[in-house]
Amino acid sequence: MSTKIQSFPHLADAVKKLRGGGRRIVHCHGTFDLIHPGHISHFEEAKAKGDALVVTLTAGKYVKKGPGRPFFNDHHRAKFLAALACVDLVAVVPFPAAKEAIEAVRPDIYCKGMEYKDRTGDVSGKLSEDIRAVRSGGGRVAYVGSVVFSSSKLLRDGLETRSEALTQLCTSISKHTSAAKLRLAVEGFRDLKILVVGDIIFDRYSTVAIQGLTSKNRIISCRFMKEETQCGGALAVYRHLLQFAPRTQLLGALGTESWVSQLMARTIKRGGNLSVRNPDYVSIVKQRFVDPRMDGKELSKLFSVNYLREDGITPAMEKEVLRRLRKVVPKTDVILIMDFGHGLLTPAIRDYLQKNARFLIVNCQTNSNNFAFNLINRRYRRADAFALDSAEMHLAVGAKRIVFEKELKKLARSLRAKYAWLTQGSVETLGWNSQEGFVRCEPLAKTVVDTVGAGDAFISMATLGVARRLPLDLTTLLGQLAGAEAVNIVGNERPISKTSLLKGAMSLIG
Repeated sequence: MSTKIQSFPHLADAVKKLRGGGRRIVHCHGTFDLIHPGHISHFEEAKAKGDALVVTLTAGKYVKKGPGRPFFNDHHRAKFLAALACVDLVAVVPFPAAKEAIEAVRPDIYCKGMEYKDRTGDVSGKLSEDIRAVRSGGGRVAYVGSVVFSSSKLLRDGLETRSEALTQLCTSISKHTSAAKLRLAVEGFRDLKILVVGDIIFDRYSTVAIQGLTSKNRIISCRFMKEETQCGGALAVYRHLLQFAPRTQLLGALGTESWVSQLMARTIKRGGNLSVRNPDYVSIVKQRFVDPRMDGKELSKLFSVNYLREDGITPAMEKEVLRRLRKVVPKTDVILIMDFGHGLLTPAIRDYLQKNARFLIVNCQTNSNNFAFNLINRRYRRADAFALDSAEMHLAVGAKRIVFEKELKKLARSLRAKYAWLTQGSVETLGWNSQEGFVRCEPLAKTVVDTVGAGDAFISMATLGVARRLPLDLTTLLGQLAGAEAVNIVGNERPISKTSLLKGAMSLIG
């Protein structure tokens, strides 16, 4: 390995040696996925401002430029950079942003591309943080780059790994939505007032190591390792939406358990929780016993135990939910129903929402607790937009062999829907609306860790897209990007990232 390449823990000491004799240190940071003439000019112009050039790059696991990125791994990207004569030191940074690298290098001059001078290139919104870190170390920021290329565009055009269908979809989107227009649209989500009404679920992951079979009863014996409780169901959707629309609120049902109070206090934004609590109600917990996680492989689940009240909410809770809905619904732009069939969405509550919501989006899910009983066309007569998966479609139609396009359009018309989606996991997502007809988008994830919550991430982005009346193809792509991020997160460990989604979309259509 080149002596120019340093591990991050040793970077600060290496820079000190480089600084010997009063040499001025110039620092550049980025992904640098494909070295091109724009990078060369950037580095040469940066080096000319000082005496030694340090280049740090974001570790691959933190790169948020869409599916399949970075194209080259950390080792290869570092090796490319070290081969350049103008570069004196290279390090891979195990953090999602540049702040930690800047603090380690303490540059005299920190260089960014010209597109950052007016903040148009600052999709992550981290530039201000970078500038503060540079100045606190006694340095200054300079903007360089007389020759401009895009690694994302070069990779997309020259090393195309997408299917022809996805390429055609992205090309079609780029004709009506530029990268700049997309960014403005996503930023515009923040003014929306959305209310999520649905079953709050807590996903508990209990990690165990299988030891074998017991000698007497021949049952599986496991050693407990760790446990984590996450926000699922309607609460997970609330967290996704909150990243884009900070005025989002949640109305669900909860018990009065102390651990629930603590978790909700950490999760819900002030003023965002309209949920009804009652000591006679049991907060829903879905506990999954899983094998220890292995990097790069899908999480292996052994079995699940559900804790819930069979009868759903109490009459007193229903009355209070309706009272709160009457107060907030008239002031809300969009109502998103997350119906997991666990008892919150009573006939009276469904009836009120269908009659009074300004714009109503419905996600009515099938699971082991409600299989064949929680069908969208039996529980709802109105949905301005909806999404369901292939199993839910088969159950709604009541047939094993169906033509998805025909049945999706038929279901949409029966619900008076303007938008409809059929998600089919690893196959494709089929979208429809009354003006644009059908659109297809293949799955965008290259790897899968856990499929739990992927559909919730999709409907979250679809909700934002239809609320702003974005084109169907763009809304579908954004939903697929959210799903691709979600399947690489264990359960609902964290919400989808606005920065990640925006960068991914821009890399595909920009």
